[in-house]
Amino acid sequence: MSHEPNTQTDGIPKFGKLLIVLFLAVVFCGALTWIMGTYFPDFPRF
Repeated sequence: MSHEPNTQTDGIPKFGKLLIVLFLAVVFCGALTWIMGTYFPDFPRF
């Protein structure tokens, strides 16, 4: 039962996936904000 030492490269795939998910979330929020501003400009004042 030998354990290999963890290297710093073990966390890179998880970090890459997290970075992609965060980027997609920012793009989605930006698109949603643009859509709400374009198609529903008086949304709070209905």
